[in-house]
Amino acid sequence: MADAEAKRVAGLVAAQEKAIALFAEVEARGIVAPGRGEREVSDHIRDLANEMFGTTKHWHKRIIRSGPNTLLPYRDNPPDRIIGEDDVAFADFGPIFEEYEADFGRTYVFGQDPGKHRLLADLPRIFDAGRAAFRADEAITGAGLHGTVEKLAAEAGWEIGIWHTGHLVGEFPHETNDGAKTESYITPDNHNPLRRVDRSGRPCHWILELHFVDREKGFGGFHEQLLDLA
Repeated sequence: MADAEAKRVAGLVAAQEKAIALFAEVEARGIVAPGRGEREVSDHIRDLANEMFGTTKHWHKRIIRSGPNTLLPYRDNPPDRIIGEDDVAFADFGPIFEEYEADFGRTYVFGQDPGKHRLLADLPRIFDAGRAAFRADEAITGAGLHGTVEKLAAEAGWEIGIWHTGHLVGEFPHETNDGAKTESYITPDNHNPLRRVDRSGRPCHWILELHFVDREKGFGGFHEQLLDLA
């Protein structure tokens, strides 16, 4: 059991490391850029992943959103949009590397709008603060961590754009999970400790998923990666 869990942890961490490498290359090549369509960018990133790591499956739909589309939750499917010169854009990808899932999201800002650049800085800062809160409290619940993230976001002037701030990794695709399974999400209704075992007796591992929005100004951003392993 210990060996199996060690392999699982190593696989999840390695998958995220590949996702980090993929998006470093996306940035180096300027793939997310004004004048390009969201679907075009998504397909380009998919092709780059295949180029770098071999044919890559995805455990949920690939998302590139820009401008007002960045306000929308995961389940929405807005029409394709061309990224503008002064836009925020974000990527939400769930590639599977050697059968282990990575769930990874990053935000890009074009132009000089100070509010958008502040969002770009706040997302990783609040992610790190959320992770620090998780590490500081061995008994923290989904509701407790969600409340911490919500407070930090509000203090920075942002609203949480979706009904949760993270989820279990490695157990399910988003498409077949719903809000009724609160124990699978970092949400106000999940009063279970995040450090626990799942129904198979394996330790739970978590993704911290931040979608912050400014509805009045019409933009949002996204930052997502492993909470507890890397």
